[in-house]
Amino acid sequence: MNKNRRNFLKTAVIAGSGAMIYGCGDRKGQSASVHTNLTLEWKMVTAWPPKFPLLGESAEKFAKAVNELTGGRFTIRVYGAGELVPAFESFDAVSQGIAELGHSAPYYWAGKIPSASFFSAVPFGMNTTQTNAWFMYGGGLELMREVYGAFNLIPFLTANTGGQTGGWFNRKIQSVNDLRGLKMRIPGLGGRIITKAGATTVLSPGAELYTNLERGVIDALEWVGPYHDYLMGFHKIAKHYYYPGWQEPTGVIELIVNKKAYEQLPAEYQAIIKYASQSLLSDSISEMFLKNQEYYIKLRDEEKVNILPFPDEVLAFLKEKTNEVITEITSADTFSKKVYESYIQYQKKFAEWYSVGERNYL
Repeated sequence: MNKNRRNFLKTAVIAGSGAMIYGCGDRKGQSASVHTNLTLEWKMVTAWPPKFPLLGESAEKFAKAVNELTGGRFTIRVYGAGELVPAFESFDAVSQGIAELGHSAPYYWAGKIPSASFFSAVPFGMNTTQTNAWFMYGGGLELMREVYGAFNLIPFLTANTGGQTGGWFNRKIQSVNDLRGLKMRIPGLGGRIITKAGATTVLSPGAELYTNLERGVIDALEWVGPYHDYLMGFHKIAKHYYYPGWQEPTGVIELIVNKKAYEQLPAEYQAIIKYASQSLLSDSISEMFLKNQEYYIKLRDEEKVNILPFPDEVLAFLKEKTNEVITEITSADTFSKKVYESYIQYQKKFAEWYSVGERNYL
């Protein structure tokens, strides 16, 4: 056994060294560098306001990474929502080739693609680690590309907000009766569920949220988590901050690429898009995890925000409505059923090991 272990470690070290040599290149010029001199200028439209903290910055980071990895040959100009097209028209803009790239959240397109919400977050579903595993190794990304392909698009994962909070409310939620008549900004499956619970869903672009809550256009909203919510200033105008984020246990941010334009790229540029997006996805998860911890303490201790858990009665009611909404969607749309069956299969598969290898550390 010890001999086998030594051989395994020796093989691993040799393989790792080879990978480093290939990645860095030797003095004779053998490397994984870009071999094309093609110069390109692409446009990226986003669902976020110009220079929007975190989400808009994520789009800018991607453009910068591609530029650096191609030695300045491949430049991407990032347009915030409204600069080239409105926030919720970025999907069509990329599909039609008005822009080659888009940066957004999948559930914004649920009106076009019923299954899109399952690619963002499933209420009471998998967390970020589990969701990424499903996308990368459980067939999730293949399913996403299958349905997006009909719109001349290739999706990539490029960021994730991590687990979110339940939202900001100008009234206390003490029972299910407090949900009735509530006007709330909440997208995706969460919006359909809260509507079924008796509330009214209002879908507004990020730039309008503060004003809408301040003026009473909405009574509540959910956005991201402590870090981004603090930057948005919601603690200045809302009385109560609720958890857990039952509606978004993770928050997938997508990069969508015009399929025709992507297929015309040299292989090196295609690889750069793929690996730049994967690298930034990992980076965003780490950043959000740390920043949310820091700003949760800031909201609680410095801003004296009233941070409250949803009552168990309310969570149980919302879980019941979640099951109803998912049944409605999967019954009406064959592809949604296919996606959700894949999703739930992996949620069950992960549960046993997660309870042993991860949850015991919390």
